[in-house]
Amino acid sequence: MNTLQGDARLLAGFWLGVLGVLIFAITLPATRLATGTDAAPQLSPAFVTAGRAALAGLLSAAFLLLTRAAWPQRAHWRLLGLAVAGNVIGFPVLLALALRSVTATHAAVIMALGPLATAVAVALMMGQRARPAFWACAVAGSAPVMLFAWLRAQGAGGFGLAWADALLIGAVIAASVGYVAGAQVSPVLGAEQTICWICALALPLSLPAAWWLWPADVGAIRPAAWAGFVYVGVFSMWAGFFAWYRGLDWGGALRVSQVQLLQPFLSMLFAVPLLGERLDAMSIGFALAVVATVFLSRRLARPVAN
Repeated sequence: MNTLQGDARLLAGFWLGVLGVLIFAITLPATRLATGTDAAPQLSPAFVTAGRAALAGLLSAAFLLLTRAAWPQRAHWRLLGLAVAGNVIGFPVLLALALRSVTATHAAVIMALGPLATAVAVALMMGQRARPAFWACAVAGSAPVMLFAWLRAQGAGGFGLAWADALLIGAVIAASVGYVAGAQVSPVLGAEQTICWICALALPLSLPAAWWLWPADVGAIRPAAWAGFVYVGVFSMWAGFFAWYRGLDWGGALRVSQVQLLQPFLSMLFAVPLLGERLDAMSIGFALAVVATVFLSRRLARPVAN
């Protein structure tokens, strides 16, 4: 009976991990729905950033009160603040700004570097010595992303990397730093409470900012833009982490985390019905190249013994 319960727990953890990845995969097209494009703007990137944080913060504050969560220890505040800077402010605003001028499919290729960037952040921030082959994979993984962005800029009549690509790379770095900071606190606070404390701590900034940045002409905003905004606030920034963290706990971090490799392709697929984008061989090919290096790097990510 215990074995069956254990197997059921593993299976439930795996599917919770899949659910988390599905939720996160919709973040790119949902953000573009919310912000619109340079040619047809909707909600401002600044409002989307502040508003999604305020939504998640209010939900988090309610959760912390209902569960009577213990306050973080003094040693945790610096890491929680770093997570706020990376995950609540840096990543959302850079992503929203970038998606005004590039498609969600384009962004998905750049964002495929996320798991690799997080592994690099772990090595640097937590002092883990990685194998030289891991660092070689980090360089190899960034090369196709840079080439993809450069080729897309050339196709659009530009030269070098587009400004949106720099914003997307910055978003990847910000998210990675925030994830690692939060990961150092979650063993003590618990995964769900950690994401809730991160969002709740941003409320004194996010709530007034959302009120101040509220769109003047609400009637001009399409319902789809509001739907995208609510999605990134409720699901991308809050509920998705509940499913993801619980999936990692029940299903095993090593096994469940591999599902994350599907995220860029799922983002591309969701962009087709939600945004009317078209899949192209170039984007899929470069995403496959990045995911392959991420997969290999995870095999080589075990720290070197001292």
